[in-house]
Amino acid sequence: MSPRHVIAFDADAIPARDIVTDDPAVVDVPFVAQSRRHFTQVEKGAFSGIWEAPPHRERVDCDYDEMCHLLEGRVRLTDADGQAREFGPGESFVVARGFKGTWENLTHVRKVFFILS
Repeated sequence: MSPRHVIAFDADAIPARDIVTDDPAVVDVPFVAQSRRHFTQVEKGAFSGIWEAPPHRERVDCDYDEMCHLLEGRVRLTDADGQAREFGPGESFVVARGFKGTWENLTHVRKVFFILS
């Protein structure tokens, strides 16, 4: 049990929801991600949880802000100008609204996320 208004991201507390991404305009190869939303505040446009997915590359056009903390794996984000940065386990970063480019899971990735839309 957690104190009231404290939300633990216990691994099995929330069932995983499979998310299929197969639109050829977004990804070269279809993939299935798993998402566990531990926190949702629809009226504030906020949600948070744990997301994981196999290696893939997808084109993104962010209309939201997302804070990420990698638990496992490596990702590479490349903007529309070709500027790239890789992140690995234990690293945190924000993908800010307006980012256009690619998100690439170089390995299987597991992350904690917090999105404001």
